[in-house]
Amino acid sequence: MPDREPNPSAGQQPKPAPEPSNRLELVETGEWKRVSPKYVVVEIVGTIVNAVVVCGGAALLWLLLDQTWALWVGIVVLALSIINLVFEPRRVRAIGYVLRTDDLLFRRGILFQRFVAVPYGRMQLIDITRGPVARWLGLADLKFVTAAASAVVSIPGLAEADAESLRDRLVELAESRRAGL
Repeated sequence: MPDREPNPSAGQQPKPAPEPSNRLELVETGEWKRVSPKYVVVEIVGTIVNAVVVCGGAALLWLLLDQTWALWVGIVVLALSIINLVFEPRRVRAIGYVLRTDDLLFRRGILFQRFVAVPYGRMQLIDITRGPVARWLGLADLKFVTAAASAVVSIPGLAEADAESLRDRLVELAESRRAGL
């Protein structure tokens, strides 16, 4: 039976054509992998250490040199650190990566989201770093240096075994992509 155009007089309305979208959609070709939940501890310890150092310095300036402004700086830093501690678990859950066909896609951020695609053929150095707290928890950061020297991407909070296997896989992919250039 041939397709017929809907008859507007018969009560059927033609379907409107879909409107073109000006927004770019992120096409997922894999499952997002998150960093370890233990990474929250690393971030919380870092926030507390920074707050103690800055508030301690402000307290010394206030007590020893009678600088009233230092007291207010210490109070503001303490308040911002507490707010940071509240949002830290959610911020860590927002960090993730996915291995796609031609690149690694990395995301982070809650309010201001950042997506970085690192092509395998542009990776020049893949480095694993471990801070003292991360090492104690068995975590590592995987850092990528690309052909553009200013572009350094870091995936923090990976389990050490995952970081090493991901590094080996990315080195293999980078070498195969560069050989094809």
